[in-house]
Amino acid sequence: MGNWDGDGIRARIGEMAARDPGLERFGADTHRYVLGPRLPEAEIRDFEERHGTGLPADYRSFVAEVGDGPAGPLHGLMPLTVPRPEAGDEWAVDGEWEEDRLPGRLAAPFPLAGPRPGRLAGRPEALTPGTLMLAERGCGVFARLVLNGPHAGEVWELDPDWGGFVPVSPGFRAWYTDWLAGP
Repeated sequence: MGNWDGDGIRARIGEMAARDPGLERFGADTHRYVLGPRLPEAEIRDFEERHGTGLPADYRSFVAEVGDGPAGPLHGLMPLTVPRPEAGDEWAVDGEWEEDRLPGRLAAPFPLAGPRPGRLAGRPEALTPGTLMLAERGCGVFARLVLNGPHAGEVWELDPDWGGFVPVSPGFRAWYTDWLAGP
């Protein structure tokens, strides 16, 4: 996959921002309808080599052809390579972002064979190796991109207190374009 219409997406996000000047849509007050710069191929390849895993094609091409967040679903896309500078010194998801980048974590096998609905006992982070946190809904609920195994490329939502860890989209492209199609 590839061939995102970066200019078209930026125009659509501009329309969304114009219709929501008060930043009332969920998450808009965080991402503010701003897209960061596109990532150079060398930077994406360096990330993949450093973490020993490839990124799903539709996400990889998004950060290369459209931008490295933050405008997007929930409270916005987390950046692939550097923490959000606009977030200040401490942000609720900084620890989650940093944990994903621990040596071997992204290349580790995704531990689930299928969805795990309902309240999760134990440590929810034990279920997230082999996934990349894409965005936060709030209250410890995260959208995560599965990087390897039979579910590679799918977007799952981790809600340890209520919803469990379940797929919410067959891929990044569908997940993101569903958000773009919204109000």
